[in-house]
Amino acid sequence: MPRVATHSPVAMEQEAASTQLAAAIVRIAAGDRNALKLVYRDTAAKLFGVCLRILHDQGEAEDVLQDVYLAVWRRAAMFDPRRASPASWLVAIARNRSIDRLRSGAFVRRMQSIDGALDIASNAPDALEQVETAEERQRLIRCLDELEPQDAGAIRAAFLDGTTYEMLADQLKIPLGTMKSRIRRSLIKLRACLEK
Repeated sequence: MPRVATHSPVAMEQEAASTQLAAAIVRIAAGDRNALKLVYRDTAAKLFGVCLRILHDQGEAEDVLQDVYLAVWRRAAMFDPRRASPASWLVAIARNRSIDRLRSGAFVRRMQSIDGALDIASNAPDALEQVETAEERQRLIRCLDELEPQDAGAIRAAFLDGTTYEMLADQLKIPLGTMKSRIRRSLIKLRACLEK
């Protein structure tokens, strides 16, 4: 008997938000500045968090975030909703720009006291978002556990910790091309699992 998909109100709201975000990116490609404002309003907090997690410096993360939206303005025509969700596409840009900044050596990380954390606004999700995020996290963890342990570790390091493919290849003492192929194959398996 075929499984009937049930969509919770939260899932439907998420899907609508994703559709709206994708439409805004298409309008950005046509030069719509208001669409860029909409995308910024809806994604800046999340993308700032991505940049900050990789760079560990608020000022650098703010600078990179500006570069991210400049890249969105310039590259919106390259967005293909069949290949990636709008959120994934934006997070990939933020991640790549942050890693590029790390590689460039343009800044030296400064040790800051814990008091500096008090100045950072909290973007903590509400209870409903936490439940939804917990369900998605459990699904992701289950799918990661289906991968070979070394592959799952590489995916976690590359996409959650911001470790570059080059660093992973060095750590595992394998060629860069092999590392890229391994991650590509793992991502294909992970995507298939998440789509079940």
